[in-house]
Amino acid sequence: MSSRRPVIAAVIDLLFVVIFCAIGRRSHDEANAVAGLATTAWPFIIGALVGWVATWVLYRDKFDAYLIIPTGVLVWVCTVVAGMLLRVVSGQGTAVSFIIVASTVLAVFLLGWRGLAKLLPAPKN
Repeated sequence: MSSRRPVIAAVIDLLFVVIFCAIGRRSHDEANAVAGLATTAWPFIIGALVGWVATWVLYRDKFDAYLIIPTGVLVWVCTVVAGMLLRVVSGQGTAVSFIIVASTVLAVFLLGWRGLAKLLPAPKN
């Protein structure tokens, strides 16, 4: 298990999910900033949390929140899939172009920071 703290990785993931939603809302000039951001972000936040729980359950003996595979990939896939399903259930849009953009941006965000983190030395205990 990495000496890096999993809670930091979870916060980074959630920040990137919120940043993704904020960028999307801004690009569409959507009003009602805080409430609108919460409405847009909650399905993806729940999806990311599902990914975290799934990763921990499946890999708890060798869980490392900073690994691209399996942690990053599982969190990313759950964020997109659960996020889109929850958007459908809640009456929000899921156009094919949005699914493609969301999948791509969230992959860059959720996998990318882990790739960059691999370049940094792990903190010593």
